[in-house]
Amino acid sequence: MSTLSYDASGAAQQAIEQHVPALVEDRIATRIFAKDHTLWGPDAESESAVRLGWVDAATVSRSLVEGILELRDALRAEGVSRIVLCGMGGSSLAPEVIAGTAGVELTVLDSTDPEQLGAALTDRLAQTAIVVSSKSGSTVETDSQRRVFEQAFTLAGIDAKSRIIIVTDPGSPLDKASREAGYRAVFNADPNVGGRFSALTAFGLVPSGLAGVDIQAFLDEAEEAAEILNEDSPENIGLRLGAALGGTTPLRNKILIVEDGSGIVGFADWAEQLIAESTGKLGTGVLPVVAGPSAPEVSSGADDVLVIRLVGADSDVELGENEAAIAGGLATQMFLWEFATSVAGRLLGINPFDQPDVEAAKIAARGLLDARPEPTPAAFTDGAIEVRGGDWLRGAATAEEAVGALLGTLDDDSYLSVQAYFDRIAYAGFEGVRDELARLSGRPVTFGWGPRFLHSTGQFHKGGPAIGSFLQVTASANGDIAIPERPFTFGQLITAQAAGDAQVLENHGRPVLRLHLTDRGAGVAQLQDIIAALAGQTSPLES
Repeated sequence: MSTLSYDASGAAQQAIEQHVPALVEDRIATRIFAKDHTLWGPDAESESAVRLGWVDAATVSRSLVEGILELRDALRAEGVSRIVLCGMGGSSLAPEVIAGTAGVELTVLDSTDPEQLGAALTDRLAQTAIVVSSKSGSTVETDSQRRVFEQAFTLAGIDAKSRIIIVTDPGSPLDKASREAGYRAVFNADPNVGGRFSALTAFGLVPSGLAGVDIQAFLDEAEEAAEILNEDSPENIGLRLGAALGGTTPLRNKILIVEDGSGIVGFADWAEQLIAESTGKLGTGVLPVVAGPSAPEVSSGADDVLVIRLVGADSDVELGENEAAIAGGLATQMFLWEFATSVAGRLLGINPFDQPDVEAAKIAARGLLDARPEPTPAAFTDGAIEVRGGDWLRGAATAEEAVGALLGTLDDDSYLSVQAYFDRIAYAGFEGVRDELARLSGRPVTFGWGPRFLHSTGQFHKGGPAIGSFLQVTASANGDIAIPERPFTFGQLITAQAAGDAQVLENHGRPVLRLHLTDRGAGVAQLQDIIAALAGQTSPLES
């Protein structure tokens, strides 16, 4: 196992000194590993009783390894060299990090954007097998992706059943239907593990193992991490990180997760879902913000921000004020952050294992798909950008003025969330607006690709403190893709998902600026220019 280390300063260290002695005295570490479902209060007991399987997942999952490796070898012998993962949220984020860190190819399809889907469908289809991952078996995005790939295989003269692998909970609708359909393989995950805690279950291991990751070594490392964390000691790094996440006084509810030489690819994106969906409820929680070491928030000195650096084992990091640094291998870090998040939930007084507000956007999207209403008229159109927003627009007549008006809704406790509903692969560079908006606004900024963030930070946006302002960017696609045996297309689905989420956020009284790019390429360039132009002006919080 790689070395696990932790250092802290300022508010993070004070939280450790304040809370860790009581956590040790109450035997929180060993009680978590004993699956004590009473740790999070009476209201959480029923959910916690069926969500603590993650504590021994590294051991339980060993029985999966042989079957995964046998299937990998069989597929390779048949000329299958490309694995596509159809999954959302916890079903996709962990495998993406595991494969990326191991340096093996895994195509993660966690979008309903027609252009991103089209690119995945047309890339080496003859050498492709898909892993369809859904805990419930009813995830609309994943079901739609499976349907269109199955059709594509058949049309190409490929036996579709031989190219489809399923990961789901035992007894789910997908489990039953897949076995009846005769798909290549069906792997069942532990039903007592929630999606965002499932990295060490079949959801993390099947796609990663089929792609070529050494999953046996991955589990070996995780088992060693469990031994370290299962100790009621003041030196328990899991208790210390949990105290820093959920125990600062007053609560620093923006956690800046900074990749600073850890060598783990995309870890902060995985941790973002884990923390936001676990803690953002009942009007409280901590918001993870994924950023680089030179992000404006790192040096802002804001009293609601805590910086946690992900560093390498041999890094000599000089901590700034109110910072922490953690080093460790991928499996170690995943187990550590799962453990620490559950500790933070106890300190925050919430149930870290439910997600009561995630369903709201899904319901709204389904309603819009059924009703198919005409789009809300744009307030105005500026070049390739249609602008929609609330009364706070205050007579804005250009897209630049609209973005400025949204920034004007921020105060010294707010955050801005950018939500981009289009191809995250082809337009990966658009994420660069995050740093510019953070510099411009003087506040923490999150960036999420839709619809995948709906299964991640979406819980915090609706269930956490009502302090967010939202910039939603949608884009017209060059063509659309029908979904077999469904009365809607992928274009209609992603449109409904964006509109449904905006509707729920607005119903919560939050300002949502909706920018629709009528021409994808031109609109992205125009919006980037607008934000760059605004960046030269005075911060709304300083005006």
